[in-house]
Amino acid sequence: MTFYFIRRILLIIPTFLGITVITFCILQIVPGGPLEMEIMKLRMGMSRGGEVSSPGGGTTSGVLNIPESAMTEMKKFYGFDKPIHLRYVTWLGNLIHFDLGKSYVYAEPVWNVITSRFPVSIYFGLIGFILTYLVCVPLGVFKAVKNGSTFDFVSSVIVYMGYSTPGWAFGALMLILFGGGSFWDVFPLGGFRSENFDSMTFFQQVGDQFIHTVLPVFAYIVSSFAILTTLTKNSVIENLGQDYIRTAFAKGLSEKRVIFYHALRNSLIPIVTGLGHFISLVLAGSFLIETVFNINGMGLLGYKSILNRDYPVTMGILVISSFLLLVGNILSDIIYALVDPRIRFK
Repeated sequence: MTFYFIRRILLIIPTFLGITVITFCILQIVPGGPLEMEIMKLRMGMSRGGEVSSPGGGTTSGVLNIPESAMTEMKKFYGFDKPIHLRYVTWLGNLIHFDLGKSYVYAEPVWNVITSRFPVSIYFGLIGFILTYLVCVPLGVFKAVKNGSTFDFVSSVIVYMGYSTPGWAFGALMLILFGGGSFWDVFPLGGFRSENFDSMTFFQQVGDQFIHTVLPVFAYIVSSFAILTTLTKNSVIENLGQDYIRTAFAKGLSEKRVIFYHALRNSLIPIVTGLGHFISLVLAGSFLIETVFNINGMGLLGYKSILNRDYPVTMGILVISSFLLLVGNILSDIIYALVDPRIRFK
């Protein structure tokens, strides 16, 4: 089994290279890139008869045709003066030295731009992850015990309605119903905190953070409820039909002890494997959910970087997300093997 995990770790390298090569090439050849956007800005400035600064510091003025020197300077600034394969090799070489480049939009190192959003995404991801397990596991157990009852049917309808509703659409609906200016003016229209957060007392800060957290967290976890709840329910039902459960009842053990001590413990084996993806919580934020709530996290940053053609930031987010996802998959297999001694990877 050790050889299996060593091989899985080594496979991260070609998988990672494949992901980055495909994405890098798509970003480089897709129309409307940073060079085209800069040309559009220059021409709009020229049409008004003003001077426009190029990225390297030179200026052009007054004519609708962009000078060749300005075009050369812009291509050099954005790296389009080299073939696409050399651009990728250069980018990969910088990545090996832990250099993700410099943002076109923020004019800062990409690593600084991304890490400034880490706390926000980790905050929502961690809360969503904990709430999902705290609610779905007990709910799945109770649905298994009450399988076929009215409660089981009604709860299944509710959780599958949530599963079929995109998180961003649910968030937008909640803002309409409960956001500022609505009939039930309970929660703010978005943001991570109020503008005067630093001037509040401790308890005011706690309350302000809470009201800014409720709706986004619900939007994050609404679609994952059905998956984990159904997985828990089916796993518990399967274990309740095993011989060792009937033996436990025959010994006179209480129903509560049999369910929660024997059946649930074995039912959690396929569930706890999801803990391996805990490491990728930094990316739990959805692009569209953070856009709907105007939360300045990783999701909103990625969305804006794509719209603004900020390729260094886009590739930086891809690098981090791909690496964490690949490592998370390996951790899930390790946890699976640890909690279930019957599993042996070869």
